[in-house]
Amino acid sequence: MLWGIDLGGTKIEGVVLKSVENPEVLTRMRIPTEQQYGYEHILNQINKLIGKMSKAVGAKADKIGIGTPGTLDPKTKTLKNSNTTCYNGQPFKADLEQLIKTPIAIANDANCFALAEAKMGVVKTHHINAEVVFGVIMGTGVGGGLVVNGKIVGGMHGIGGEWGHNFLDESGGKCYCGKVGCVETVISGPFTERYYKSLSGSEKSLKEIVNLHASGIDENATKTINRLTHFFGKAISVVIDIVDPDVVVIGGGVGNVDYLYTDGVQSAREHVFNDYLETRFLKPELGDSAGVFGAAMLVAD
Repeated sequence: MLWGIDLGGTKIEGVVLKSVENPEVLTRMRIPTEQQYGYEHILNQINKLIGKMSKAVGAKADKIGIGTPGTLDPKTKTLKNSNTTCYNGQPFKADLEQLIKTPIAIANDANCFALAEAKMGVVKTHHINAEVVFGVIMGTGVGGGLVVNGKIVGGMHGIGGEWGHNFLDESGGKCYCGKVGCVETVISGPFTERYYKSLSGSEKSLKEIVNLHASGIDENATKTINRLTHFFGKAISVVIDIVDPDVVVIGGGVGNVDYLYTDGVQSAREHVFNDYLETRFLKPELGDSAGVFGAAMLVAD
């Protein structure tokens, strides 16, 4: 059986799958993270969830895959870059293994997303023989995961796939990471909405901006969506130039913007270091299951 835990800001979700060959869900459940009570409390919540899962399937886990916000630093063995800030600087893997008395495999949530869509989701259902899959998460932030031959590429520093903090354009302004003009500050959801407000003086959701652009009645909405697709193509072309993926899967709220798959891909075509672009750009199929299924897949090896 494959056991997976997905750590979210508000909920912790767990799943037990029957096997790699037959990934039938044997149990799936969630409990609140309650991060306001701190790091130790979250560890205890994870332990509580694992106990409930064990009871549900009548067995204990040999190993558990964990998808985390942020990344386990290979050198310091502590978590970093997590937006649930109480994890940062903590020896999360060692602490949790000591508490639950079970070995764990750990990966960033964007990597889990990419792994799940590659092995169980859209790449599999489209019968694509993909050597390299790049999973994009575009929402409140911008992240990514890289899967090569069915395995996550974490990298020496644990930041494999982190295209959201490549430099893109000065107009994005200052990023929380301390740099200026990161991909995240240009094409994430909140920054796209902020750009529209800077033009129009009014606040609109990204969905509303897309609809206004489609109707052709709002010049500022059109400028905003054209900017989004232009810079998406420019940013993803850098990834394509370096790892040359067979498939790019676009998840997150911004990934629902259909113009990314037309105008955005055309922008990538114009910026990539090649005369043509055959990379497949696909929408994910697993929805909010991707994170927890990907975590379970971490123990498949």
